[in-house]
Amino acid sequence: MFKYLKTKSVVIVFILVLVFFGLGIYIGFHIQSDVSKITAVSNKENPSTILTDFSPFWKAWNTIDEKSPDAKAITAQERVYGAISGLMGSLNDPYSVFFNPTETKSFEDSIAGSFSGIGAEVGIKDKILTIIAPLKDTPAYKAGLKPGDKILKIDKTVTSDLSIDQAISLLRGSKGTTVILTIFREGEKESREIPVVRDIINVPTVETNLRPDGIFVITLNSFSENSANLFRNAIKQFTESKTDKLILDLRGNPGGYLDAAVDMASWFLPSGKPVVIEDYGNNQKQKIYRSAGYNIFTDKLKFVILIDSGSASASEILAGAMQDYSIAKLVGDQSYGKGSVQEVVNITPDTIMKITVAKWLTPKGTWISKKGLTPDYKIVITQKDVDTKTDSQMNKAVEVLNK
Repeated sequence: MFKYLKTKSVVIVFILVLVFFGLGIYIGFHIQSDVSKITAVSNKENPSTILTDFSPFWKAWNTIDEKSPDAKAITAQERVYGAISGLMGSLNDPYSVFFNPTETKSFEDSIAGSFSGIGAEVGIKDKILTIIAPLKDTPAYKAGLKPGDKILKIDKTVTSDLSIDQAISLLRGSKGTTVILTIFREGEKESREIPVVRDIINVPTVETNLRPDGIFVITLNSFSENSANLFRNAIKQFTESKTDKLILDLRGNPGGYLDAAVDMASWFLPSGKPVVIEDYGNNQKQKIYRSAGYNIFTDKLKFVILIDSGSASASEILAGAMQDYSIAKLVGDQSYGKGSVQEVVNITPDTIMKITVAKWLTPKGTWISKKGLTPDYKIVITQKDVDTKTDSQMNKAVEVLNK
């Protein structure tokens, strides 16, 4: 779950790296002295910094210059970006990554809600690249990809050594081009290849529907930049519909902005009630995000939230808070289980890093990482449901509301 907080502060170690890269380049290319003689660097302004031996790094840098036939095709700045990517990789956290300028633009486009690709949220689960959710009416959705599908190859590239963002880069591409995904689906004996034709992805964030039976359905597809305002309009439509039965469909919603989830929870919670808790560990003080207290509903509200294995991050925060306070019943399948918080930090004007800073807990202190939220009524979509186009989860939600 991303906080998407833009900050101008740069982690001090990156300043060190960039400064000494520049120093190394200057020494190596202008003074032509032996850079390998640099054996340690430290932050003179911070006496607590431990001396670090950078000589292996400079030896590798110089060896590339001396021996690689492709060295001249790669700029020094590109090497710096590669080094930072490697530094992030040392954290062994699939959600902590560095974005070069191209990747940064792609990331920002996806957050804005419009990009060219297949339209599926992916994540690392059990160390395997996995479909979290194919977004509704996107190429991935139409091609038949499902939450939980394991992506073994993207075209001819094996995914076992890819980060999430490297995988996303391969999945995206120009409109009309085809990407071949080799996937393995639980319950099947062999992998299969699924061709997906890329297209412009414009995700409809919020959809509303007043059913003939008087149940109002809000479908929330992502927690995007403008989702809080769109949700406000949906709540207004619900109140004007004169019904007290509400279904919030979070199935296939991969999450997004933390603040949006907190704002949406505020429609159902009194002011000051905890919505989500950030736990930073190391005896640091927890940060609690609290309801703004719009709280416009009475105890007459009949409320069900639909979740499945594609409901992740901010979806789990909102659904988890509603479940903890017994405001809504959860219907569907186990949610994805992404219990970590990422912060976005500007490294340069056109590059960013996304780094895990905390784990998040529900108001009752539950950490849902990997295990996800357990619905009050567990309903798994079967192959028979798919074949007959029966939404058994929605049917159960309707049944619960009509009790």
